[in-house]
Amino acid sequence: MGQAPAAGFPPVLCYHRVGGPLELGVTRVARSTFARQMTTLARAGWKTLTLGQFAERLRHEHSAFRTPHSEFLLTLDDGYASLGQHVYPVLADVGFTATTFLITDYVGRLNTWDVRYTWHRLAHLDWDTIGRWQERGFGFASHSASHARLTWLSDARAMDELVRSRDTLVRRLGPGAGRAVAYPFGARDERVERLACAAGYDMGFGGVRGNGSPLALARLPVYLWDVGRVPFGLRQDAIGSLGRFVADVANRCAVGTSVMLNVSGRR
Repeated sequence: MGQAPAAGFPPVLCYHRVGGPLELGVTRVARSTFARQMTTLARAGWKTLTLGQFAERLRHEHSAFRTPHSEFLLTLDDGYASLGQHVYPVLADVGFTATTFLITDYVGRLNTWDVRYTWHRLAHLDWDTIGRWQERGFGFASHSASHARLTWLSDARAMDELVRSRDTLVRRLGPGAGRAVAYPFGARDERVERLACAAGYDMGFGGVRGNGSPLALARLPVYLWDVGRVPFGLRQDAIGSLGRFVADVANRCAVGTSVMLNVSGRR
């Protein structure tokens, strides 16, 4: 299997939905695919990092310390309730952990913030379940308060999304949960990065492309067509490069969802 792309810090994978009902979108990955990928990586010697360990790797990026090519940060966006059934148990079985970015206004609620890609609305994790998995070593951080596209908001509204989410996480889960934000739809610019810093975040995760700043870190999304034993984001070959390019295009197309939400009046 190929090694991770050479970089100054470990690669970051991003999953959204695993298992559960089919959808019209591209973010759902079959549970069998996810389990096969995690098992393959674990058997090949890969290790997952906690958010704290990842931050430590960032601090050593330009030092003599060299990040092993077998480390990666596993992240999960949105915080759907199905994670407790289809994802966390699989990870626990292979000795992995993950960081889940929560939409804090919707913890314990249905995903009415989103376009309806499934026949029935999907439930999000509740605080009790989140607390139990946090006790088992799983991490949680911010995906904003309501999943609004921050680059389209005024300074005041964007800051409210960032601060309100962080305050909720720190109050519920402790200070460690307030150190990072994953920008909804991967959308960020210099203004949003400044606002995230002012809101108290140390790290910000965007789309496939970053700019080297801790508040503009790149992630490699895993979509429904990424069905191999090793996700494209961890492959260092032509297939992996093509997969990352396609993922970048798909991530940019998420602007269509934002437009639909604006038209429907939910943004």
